[in-house]
Amino acid sequence: MNTSIIRYILGQVLKVESMLMILPCIVALIYGEDDIFAYLIVIGITGLLGILSTIKKPESNVFYLKEGCVTTALSWIVISIFGSLPFIFTGDIPSFTDALFETISGFTTTGSSILTNVEALSHTNLFWRSFTHWVGGMGVLVFVLAIIPLSGGSNINIMRAESPGPSVGKIVPKIRETARILYLIYLGMTVVEIILLLLGGMPGFDAVTLSFGSAGTGGFGIKADSCASYSPYCQWVITIAMIMFGVNFNAYYFILLKDFKNLFNMEEVKCYFMIIFSAIAIIMINVSHLYKNIFTALRHTAFTVGSIITTTGYATADFDKWSGFAKFVLVAIMFVGACAGSTGGGIKVSRIIMLFKGMLKELNSYIHPKSVKKIKFDGKPIEHEVVRATNAYFITFIFLFALSIFAISFEGYGATTSFTSVAATINNIGPGLSLVGPTGNFGFFSNFSKYVLMFDMLAGRLELFPLLIMFHPAIWSDLLTKVKVHKKR
Repeated sequence: MNTSIIRYILGQVLKVESMLMILPCIVALIYGEDDIFAYLIVIGITGLLGILSTIKKPESNVFYLKEGCVTTALSWIVISIFGSLPFIFTGDIPSFTDALFETISGFTTTGSSILTNVEALSHTNLFWRSFTHWVGGMGVLVFVLAIIPLSGGSNINIMRAESPGPSVGKIVPKIRETARILYLIYLGMTVVEIILLLLGGMPGFDAVTLSFGSAGTGGFGIKADSCASYSPYCQWVITIAMIMFGVNFNAYYFILLKDFKNLFNMEEVKCYFMIIFSAIAIIMINVSHLYKNIFTALRHTAFTVGSIITTTGYATADFDKWSGFAKFVLVAIMFVGACAGSTGGGIKVSRIIMLFKGMLKELNSYIHPKSVKKIKFDGKPIEHEVVRATNAYFITFIFLFALSIFAISFEGYGATTSFTSVAATINNIGPGLSLVGPTGNFGFFSNFSKYVLMFDMLAGRLELFPLLIMFHPAIWSDLLTKVKVHKKR
């Protein structure tokens, strides 16, 4: 294993994090808050460690998927640990476990919170809390990819490990250029949302932080009622933004190139919008009697469906009070999630399509045993490796989901709370139902359960395997061998 390149990239990640913390320092200066000193200390720590880790160049820049997964998993763990320090140093979240939970929830764009009074936080911490969503939405390593030149096609191994979805492709021949294009599209869409919210009369700080949350499909609000107190116009802007950030970003690249043939051939995007419109129609009919008119019901339903399927987690209504049928539909789309190649979480629409087509193929094989048919996606045959990986992902997801529910069920908070708390974290959604509903939080769980849920958040964001590979004996054996060789030298 190429441990030198892993060390080098981790150092680059720490340097990037130290630079990102300059923004909350600016916010602290604007609002005259003493939190700036805590952030300057963390900037010093992360910057120094980053410099020390990158002084010595790696022995080789080439590494493979195994190193890519380990690097990705360690990067997200490291950035979360150091990202939690400002909350601890400022005293807003004095517990390390709670601060880490909040930070992992931020970077993984989950939005689950342990805070009972979010409005008590300083502007500086509220900004950093929401900014972690924006950073984690596209992926910090995707940003690093645009900076670090790696040879031998190694970049794709990082992007495969970090990018959501069953497969990762290049939208341009060079991965570094792909990363830059993705971030430019991401930044541009975020700026557009901020402007639209400002035009609706939303305060500047609110517009920026809520745009960070909806762009990264994270869902950290800066008010106790999330988005309920904002105007209908602003709620519609956020609804549309959440849904658009749940679309595969390749679609926006095709729009820029005016390549409408490939755009309209994107099967996943068409299915994604079909699921959204169907869910909105079904739920709105079911809950319309709870609101004064059909337009209000449509607004709250569209916002909630958009928030849940994109795994954002913002709320304008307490959907835990909706009918059992409406909640069932919401739980179902929790697992579906957004598109591959978006900032959203969940299983992903593309995987659902592949699993459904695989089921139909298996049924047809019973009727026509000698027939040989390949599963097609976007009009092209899918390689067996992709189908196998999709099946393996689904089986692993179910196993990890069941194991997590079993682990936290000992606390005795009820089946609904246990089930939806795991569903909300492993799918990177945020709120669940019952005690972890849109008006609740995760602060009542024990530290053990919080670490289980933190693991679920990381596993869900990293598509399970990059994190699970850290527990493989071969990885530790390889690392120990490297350490022994280094000591002998």
